[in-house]
Amino acid sequence: MIDTDYVIGQDNFQGKMLFSVDLHGKVFGISALLILLFVVLTLALQEEVSPLFNGMREWLTNNLSWFFLSAANIFVLLAVGLIFTPLGKVRLGGAEAKPDHSYIGWFAMLFAAGMGIGLMFYGVSEPISHYDTAMAGITVENGMRTDWAPLGAAAGDAAAARELGMAATILHWGLHPWAIYAIVALALALFSYNKGLPLTIRSIFYPILGERVWGWPGHIVDILAVFSTLFGLATSLGYGAEQATAGLHYLFDVPDTNVTRVLLITAITLIALCSVVAGVNSGVKRLSELNMGLAFLLLLFVFFVGPTTELVSDFFTNLLSYATHLPALSMPFSRDDMEYSQGWTAFYWAWWISWSPFVGMFIARVSRGRTVREFLIAVLVVPTLVCVLWMTVFGGTAIGQVESGMDDVANAALELKLFMMLSHLPLSTITSLIGIILVMVFFITSSDSGSLVIDTITAGGKIDAPTPQRVFWALISGVIAIALLLGGGLGALQAMVISTGLPFAVVLLIGSFGIIKGLMSEPRNQN
Repeated sequence: MIDTDYVIGQDNFQGKMLFSVDLHGKVFGISALLILLFVVLTLALQEEVSPLFNGMREWLTNNLSWFFLSAANIFVLLAVGLIFTPLGKVRLGGAEAKPDHSYIGWFAMLFAAGMGIGLMFYGVSEPISHYDTAMAGITVENGMRTDWAPLGAAAGDAAAARELGMAATILHWGLHPWAIYAIVALALALFSYNKGLPLTIRSIFYPILGERVWGWPGHIVDILAVFSTLFGLATSLGYGAEQATAGLHYLFDVPDTNVTRVLLITAITLIALCSVVAGVNSGVKRLSELNMGLAFLLLLFVFFVGPTTELVSDFFTNLLSYATHLPALSMPFSRDDMEYSQGWTAFYWAWWISWSPFVGMFIARVSRGRTVREFLIAVLVVPTLVCVLWMTVFGGTAIGQVESGMDDVANAALELKLFMMLSHLPLSTITSLIGIILVMVFFITSSDSGSLVIDTITAGGKIDAPTPQRVFWALISGVIAIALLLGGGLGALQAMVISTGLPFAVVLLIGSFGIIKGLMSEPRNQN
C-alpha cells in the first residue's frame, strides 16, 4: 500500500528528495557523463562504430522482436482492461478534482501530441513501402519465404495491396503506440496528482520499492528513462534532418550531404535554445500552435486536391481493415512476417517506448481531473483516429499516384517520397516548402519539449528547474543526433533507440504492476 501522506511539494524538496534538484544530483551527473562519453567516442571513432551500430540493430531485431511485440501487446491489454474494470472510475487528482481543460481543448492537445516528425517522414513512405511489397507477391528461395507477407501478398491485385499495406501501416500508428504512451501518462498522473510524488519515472515504483525508490534503485530507473528519452528524441531529430535536407536539395539544389545535415541540426538546435530561454508559454507553445495550423492546412490541401471521395471511403475501409487484421499483425511469433516484424514493428515499438516518457509526461500534465476510464478512451481513440486520417490522406494519395503510373513516387528514397507526392499536386513548390517548415518546427518543438522532460526527470520531478539545465539537454540532444548520423546514419539511430528501448520496456512492464497497486488504493465511489 502506498503511503498517501508522503506528499512532496513541487518547490519543497527536502531530505531524501534533494537527490537531483541541481547539477550535483546523481541522475543528472551520471546521465550527463555517460552521454558525453558516448558522443566523444562516436565522433572520434566514426568508421569503427558504424558496423557496430548496424550489427547491434540487426542482432536486437532478429533475436528480440518477439519481446518488443509481446510487451506492446501487454500494454494494449492493460490499457483496454482498465477501461472495463472498476479501477476506471478513479479520478486523476482525487475524487473532487475538476478537469483543467475543456474536452475540445484537451482533445486538441492530444492531437498535438500525436503529430510529429515521424508522421511527416513516414506518412507517404510507409504506406508506399508496404503497398509495393504486397503487390510484389510471394517469392520463395530455398524453401523459405523471403518477403514480409504478414497478411499474405496481393500478387498484383492493387485493391488488396492497398488494403494490406494500409493495415500494416496503421498498426504502427494506432492502438499500440498510444497504449504505451497512455500507460506512462497514467502512471505519472496517478502518482503525481493522487499520491503527491514527484513527476518522474521512479515514482511509479513506489508501491514496489517503497522508500528505496529514493535511493539507487530509483536513480537507475530515472537514468534509464533519461537515456531512453534522449535517444528517442535524437532518432526523431535525425529523421527530421534527413527529410529536411532531402527537401532542400529537391527544391533549391542544396547539397544532400552530411555537412548540410550537421549545419541544419546545428542551426535548428540553436533556434530551439531560443525557445528554451523564452519559456514554455512564449516559446514552444507558440511554435506548436503554428505547426498545428500548418499541418492541418497541409492535410486539408492534400485531401481536397487529391482523390477526395476515394479518401473519405478509404478512411473507413482502412479502419475496418486495421481492426480485422490487428490480431494477425500483432502476433509476436508469426512464421511469415519476419522481415516485417523485425525490420518495421520491433523498431517502431522500441522507438515509441523510448519516446514514451516525453509524450507520457505531456499527456499527464494536461489530463488532471479526468477519470481513468475517460482518460484511456480519449488517449487511445482520439490520436489513433488522427493518425489513421493522416496516413489515409497522404499515403492513400501517394498510392493512387503510383497506380496511375507515377513511378517517381514509388522509386524515391524514403525521405523524399513526401515531396515527390506533393510534386504531382497543384502549388507543389509552396506545399513542399510548407512541408520543410513543418519538419523544422517539429524539430524545434521536439528538442524544446524533450529537453524539458529530460530536465524534469534529472531534477527529481521539479518542473521549474533552472533554464541552464534545459539548455544543456537541448544542446546534448542535437549533438547526439549529429554523432549518430555521422557514426552510421539512420541505422545508428535505429540501433540506439532499440538498445535503450529494451531496458526501458522492462522498466515499464514492472511499473505496470505498480500502476495497478496504485489504482487499487484509490477511492472509486465516483460517477
